[in-house]
Amino acid sequence: MSTHYHAVVWIDHQQAKVVHFNADASDAVVVHSSNPHLHLHHKANSIDSGHAPVDKDFLERVAAAIAHTGAILVAGPGGAKAELLTYLNHSHKGIVARISAVEPMDHPTDGQLLAHARQFFKADDRMRSQIRA
Repeated sequence: MSTHYHAVVWIDHQQAKVVHFNADASDAVVVHSSNPHLHLHHKANSIDSGHAPVDKDFLERVAAAIAHTGAILVAGPGGAKAELLTYLNHSHKGIVARISAVEPMDHPTDGQLLAHARQFFKADDRMRSQIRA
């Protein structure tokens, strides 16, 4: 478990990169989907939506990775961010309260992700207290 106050979660349907950090150091972990190679496509005249079902086991492992974090930035492409927020709203309301923002973000390098998160929290910290209740 990390002792850093901040974390950024970059998530898509295959993986989540969770980086706990402070101004000088960072610890990263990658959480992989239970079905990383599942790709569904909607076909004409089919009854189903063509969307993969929500991977609750994957989202639970992401939640566990950020459970003790003080301030969280969620980023990523597509709908995985919304699926994570919906899951957390139903199962982990305490984590939702610590999410500072949700932002769209394509596929950054690890360095770009960390630099963006540090810049984000430099401004965000001026607006919020970091005292844990």
